[in-house]
Amino acid sequence: MTDDSTKKSSGNSTVSRRRLLATAGAAGAAGLAVGAGALAATNSSASPAATPAAGSGDAGARTPLTALGANAHPFHGAHQGGIVEPAQARMLSTAFDLTPGTARPGLASLMKRWSAAAAALAAGRTPPGLSDDGSALDAGPSSLTVTFGFGASVFAKAGLTAQLPAALAPLPAFPEDKLDRRRSDGDLWVQVCADDALVAFHAMRTLQRLAAGAATVRWQMSGFSRSPGATARPRTGRNLMGQIDGTNNPKPTDPTFDARVFVPAKTDPAKTDPAKDQPAWMAGGSYAVFRRIRMLLDPWDLQSTDRQERVIGRHKASGAPLSGGTESTPADLGKLGPDGGLAIPGDAHIRVATPDANQGAAMLRRGYSYHDGFRPDGAPDAGLLFVAFQSDPRTGFVPVQLKLSRADALSVFISHESSGLYAVPGGAADPDGYVGQALLEA
Repeated sequence: MTDDSTKKSSGNSTVSRRRLLATAGAAGAAGLAVGAGALAATNSSASPAATPAAGSGDAGARTPLTALGANAHPFHGAHQGGIVEPAQARMLSTAFDLTPGTARPGLASLMKRWSAAAAALAAGRTPPGLSDDGSALDAGPSSLTVTFGFGASVFAKAGLTAQLPAALAPLPAFPEDKLDRRRSDGDLWVQVCADDALVAFHAMRTLQRLAAGAATVRWQMSGFSRSPGATARPRTGRNLMGQIDGTNNPKPTDPTFDARVFVPAKTDPAKTDPAKDQPAWMAGGSYAVFRRIRMLLDPWDLQSTDRQERVIGRHKASGAPLSGGTESTPADLGKLGPDGGLAIPGDAHIRVATPDANQGAAMLRRGYSYHDGFRPDGAPDAGLLFVAFQSDPRTGFVPVQLKLSRADALSVFISHESSGLYAVPGGAADPDGYVGQALLEA
């Protein structure tokens, strides 16, 4: 969960929520993804004394704007957004179920509406044919990405059983799972990420409105991550246990990255092993595993720092492995400590999760923390919304989680409470196309 298992238009608008883009565009920043905290536009005639106080309601005042809201990822491309982009500060994860009677034509129509809306929102524009609810007025796209996935249950409902990928086979029942099926699975999965909470809400609310009559919300969860600019330099994020989380996540520069994360194009139509084959419509796509993992923070906080470090296998402050070095130093799993025992304990999380111990299995993890208040016993209802992308969950998530559930010292401090597996098609490369078109128009 914490470590070695793993590691995307433009347009003009007259609506007021694009004031930020218009101002930033004067400085040439509208089409650039600049670093958080850098100034995208500055009004040289404005002085600090002329800047209104926050909340003054003076919408006409010219104030310095940062690049945060102006940053944009294009919706169209070979892959969907929200996979390889750096994790934004906010995430909304929502599952939908098709309404009775919604078949393949209705699903195709929904995906067309959703894709057109997502493309507009990602560019900082109001979706066509829909009144704006106003919740994100004056905000830019804030690095918005929208990711769509298909659950196994949607294929029969849409008359697409013959196109169901073998890789969407149900996940095994892992030891110690305590899954709430009302908050699991779903016909469709939508992940909305942005660096501004209102932008994320506006996007998801727009998609929900566009689904009326075709699909209803099954469940929704919201997560957060560190905001851009919160640290003096880019750093690996921390989870609610205080641990640096994501050190060994696969990187796009890795030679094996695409093979681990994305489904390759079908190159051999004569394949005879359907269990290992992928349908042609999934080329360029990925599979997302979603898990809501509650952290038992009260008992965790009672552990000494030394004990916490031995559970994870890394120093809490620096993220360096207990075998020595810095955060980026590869863990030396054979190194012995001063007492003659393993420097990294045999049941430490990073030892059990490492690809070296799981036949090279790895995932691109993109998790977010969550806090939903407190449980009846007073314990925080908080933890990790685990999201992992991989080319095949049967060789990615499943073997790793099986091993973690049996041998990971961290297991006694966490509880898996909901789960989902979704086929995430390739992106809509054609601006006139939509996500899932290869499946729905096959």
